[in-house]
Amino acid sequence: MDLYANTSSSQNVSLNSSSHSPAPHGSCFSSPPGSSIFTAFSVTNILLLLPLSVFILCFGFQRWRKQRRSATMNPIDVFTYHMVAMEMIGICASVVCCFGAFTGRGNMVGVGCNMFAIISCVKMFFHVLTCMERYVAVVHPITYLTLSKTGGVAIRNISIGCVWLSCSGLIALRILTNRNFNMILFFCNLVLSLIVSSFCSLSVLRVLIRPGPGDEGENKGKIDKSKQKAFITITAIMAVLLLRFGGNLVCLALASSTVLSTRNRCVVQISGIWFCLPSSYVMPLLFLHRAEKLLCIKYNKK
Repeated sequence: MDLYANTSSSQNVSLNSSSHSPAPHGSCFSSPPGSSIFTAFSVTNILLLLPLSVFILCFGFQRWRKQRRSATMNPIDVFTYHMVAMEMIGICASVVCCFGAFTGRGNMVGVGCNMFAIISCVKMFFHVLTCMERYVAVVHPITYLTLSKTGGVAIRNISIGCVWLSCSGLIALRILTNRNFNMILFFCNLVLSLIVSSFCSLSVLRVLIRPGPGDEGENKGKIDKSKQKAFITITAIMAVLLLRFGGNLVCLALASSTVLSTRNRCVVQISGIWFCLPSSYVMPLLFLHRAEKLLCIKYNKK
């Protein structure tokens, strides 16, 4: 769940989720349940996501050194590299936030928490870029092949650069805006990402079930493996985004309810962040599957 911090003084430390609740100012994150939940989330990312991100970046660098003269890098892999790099920055930001909260340093909480919140929102753009890349490759293959030979790499690099620039700009803009900025950004980005991934998924599915010009005779009824993989990739991304949206929406409703006590509303608020966890792992796991590095799956070595 999107988080924000309001640090009016060094002793008044708070961390709230994007779900704004009527909880008293400064009570949620400074309370033992709130700080424990977010600390557990940060520790989970340090133990699982951080090593996974480091492995992917190292593996990608080794692959690049071997293939830079003979092959073109997979666009989806490029998006994954940048996403895990952004994830590593987000993990560092969450550590700063936790350290500032436990030491009573409001400035550290403000910087760390807001950086984590913005990165949590902006990284969804890499999900969008991945879905769009697969959509164009399957639905408009001629255009995709043309772009891959001409300006496709430039377009991809410009798109990635825009994501990083937007991340930096939004962090700076957050300093000048009110505490609801992260909440609005979070849900706008999430809804946009869901719309794009759903459209791409349905479009690719339509191509899969519709026979093409060369699918008659012996090829009738056969499924194109590359198109099927594209559909699985997009659907997996859409599923985790839907889980993220649904989970945070439920937490927003519960945290705004007057039935729960103030303590329980704070717990519900911060607990919603766990629904963001699957969206952080989907692209790294898909990358490992493409590279045949998932330990839980036996691959046929030819």
